[in-house]
Amino acid sequence: MARPVTLFTAQWADLPLAQMAELAKDMGYDGLELACWGDHFNVQEALKSESYVRDKRALLEKHGLKCFAIGNHLIGQAVCDLIDERHKPVLPPHVWGDGDPEGVRQRAAKEMQDTARAAKKFGVKTVTGFTGSSIWHAQYAFPPTSQAYWDKGFADFGARWKPILDVFESEDVNFGLEIHPTEIAFDIASMQRALQAVGNHKRFGVNLDPSHLGYQGVDYVKLIRTFADRIYNVHMKDVWWGKGDGSVGVFGGHTSFGDARRYWDFRSVGRGMIDFEAIIVALNDIRYDGPLSVEWEDSRMDRVHGATESAAYCKRLDFKPSARAFDASFEKK
Repeated sequence: MARPVTLFTAQWADLPLAQMAELAKDMGYDGLELACWGDHFNVQEALKSESYVRDKRALLEKHGLKCFAIGNHLIGQAVCDLIDERHKPVLPPHVWGDGDPEGVRQRAAKEMQDTARAAKKFGVKTVTGFTGSSIWHAQYAFPPTSQAYWDKGFADFGARWKPILDVFESEDVNFGLEIHPTEIAFDIASMQRALQAVGNHKRFGVNLDPSHLGYQGVDYVKLIRTFADRIYNVHMKDVWWGKGDGSVGVFGGHTSFGDARRYWDFRSVGRGMIDFEAIIVALNDIRYDGPLSVEWEDSRMDRVHGATESAAYCKRLDFKPSARAFDASFEKK
């Protein structure tokens, strides 16, 4: 096996970590990417308590599991978003506060800074997550949207995230944005623009998740090669598209995941349309040696069945890069 295969616990936060760890080992995983919700990883508890960090590590070690990253997507989303009632259920009370939008954004920014500190204390080098966006709502560009309007959105992102990234730098931790619709970066071009907005801050990189790119028509292998020195984590998640009944397009038609009319939907790893072999080749080419972290989402499949087959699929698919040219033995000595 070339890389550890881990499971992102975001979709399993209803289970206590003690139960989740035992189940993950049984399903064939080498480690967990811990979500910062449920009881899986609490940023403030990690900062306050040495025993909290020690006990989390001991629990993972008991089950033979490692942790290479923690994910704080829900808090990161609130840093730049236009806050509304949808955010309240996914934010902890100390971040939501009185719900005043600017107050929520500022408290979320502080929590992301604290996430870098907690990650350092826990001994991981990567935090994955979202950034939110003040301009996503205008994505379709009508009423007519000027580049100056987009520029303001990227400037807002830069102003809010540079201080966060500076704390990541001081803690020697990387932030990997899951390039994703609703974020400041959702394809290659917008990620390039986001990098410019934070002055190419070395702590701002990519949590690659091809499932959010394929149905958009974004070349996820090109993305790997474009940001070769900034791939900080990889999510293995599959998707198919073009499979609906023609009544729903790429924007989703306000339907729920699992609706048979959808143009695209997430699939258990290996059962969709993502070319994971091309991804492995590209990751080998850029010498990525971090985890392959399964983010399992498939509305039509039992999650234990799906996560188990996904772990096996990733381990079967992955391979080490070559240490020598295949034709080196042809040369005369």
